Amino acid sequence: MLNWSAGLSEFLMSLGMPEAVAMGVTMFVGALVLASIGPVLALILIHITRKVISRLQDRLGPNRLGPWGIFQSAADAVKLLSKEDIRPAEADVIAYTIAPLLSVFGVIMSLAVIPFANGLIGVDLNVGVLFLVALGSVGIMAALMAGWSSNNKYALLAGFRVVAQLLSYEIPMVLAMLGPVLLVGTMRMNELAAFQRLEIGGFNLGFGYIGFIMPAVVLIYFTSALAESEQTPFDLLEAESELIAGFHIEYSGMKFAMFFLAQFLNAFFLGSIMVVLFFGGWQGPFVDQVPILGLVYFLAKSFAVYTIMQWVRGTFPRVRIDQMMAFAWKVLVPLILGLILWQMVALKLPVATWIQYVLIFAGNVVGIWVVVRVLSRYFRSETLRTKRSFAPRSLIGTMRPAPEAGD
Repeated sequence: MLNWSAGLSEFLMSLGMPEAVAMGVTMFVGALVLASIGPVLALILIHITRKVISRLQDRLGPNRLGPWGIFQSAADAVKLLSKEDIRPAEADVIAYTIAPLLSVFGVIMSLAVIPFANGLIGVDLNVGVLFLVALGSVGIMAALMAGWSSNNKYALLAGFRVVAQLLSYEIPMVLAMLGPVLLVGTMRMNELAAFQRLEIGGFNLGFGYIGFIMPAVVLIYFTSALAESEQTPFDLLEAESELIAGFHIEYSGMKFAMFFLAQFLNAFFLGSIMVVLFFGGWQGPFVDQVPILGLVYFLAKSFAVYTIMQWVRGTFPRVRIDQMMAFAWKVLVPLILGLILWQMVALKLPVATWIQYVLIFAGNVVGIWVVVRVLSRYFRSETLRTKRSFAPRSLIGTMRPAPEAGD
């Protein structure tokens, strides 16, 4: 187990530093490291996004600055640093200035409770999951402040969409995070990852099994994470067709860049939370013998989830806002409530633990089947409605819905 804070404090005290000063220096170093991780990580994430989307769209992507174009993101950062900062004359100065800082603040703060390895965590709060849930509202408030303070009607409308979309999808995402918490019985992020130790013959396989016990909950969390990080097909906050660039349309230079820094980091950290809750976090082969391997496993899993997010982003089209809201309230929320209720009943049954896990898995499979049936009916009705709208008026009366299977 890597306990970096205790090790650094003991080292400083061995040099003759008072305990209070040593603890203060340790906390300062930890905060400095966490704050420095974000900008560096964002450069890597932007490069991955460009390469993945380019491959899906049969393009080369950045390939000029540095090998494989790895310095393109750094060049873009330098360009944004040098651009002029323009502020609308009628903007609310305080809210307009604080909004981009607040958007990054909420994301960076989530780093404090994410375990990068066994014990390699800023602070292992006993309410770590609740802390992450609370930080989710900070980004919503930042986007709403940006839209309102810009004194732009398009930006204001996009700010209202922030409240509608992000709050709606935060409900199923939070309830999905409750699934592993109920199963393990703790909100500590490090303990949630440590619980998922899967051994065969004394060998740690290194892949969390909670995600396999509750696959429907994983899909709900992943879908909600796409909406929370404003990824396609849920990127209606920045719908060019009706809102130009969204709530940050009046921002330029580094203020503009900070919103995108928060967006990329938020997508990665939501994937990291998914890795910790459902796929074992830092768990991996030989992690007991070489604890630093946990950092490698955690980053590998997190980058894999982020790549899948970009795969979805480059594959699916943008949905309509009524479809997006209906999917959250009519599909995801009832489904996750039913799954949580079924899980609580299964965990209270006086049977062996493995039987409880089988019952939870069966409930998740049934939930997936129900959603597939509901969505298939919806898509058939939408297809029929589209055909009727484009069909000649003389043929509309002769069109009938397709027969159901088994009719």
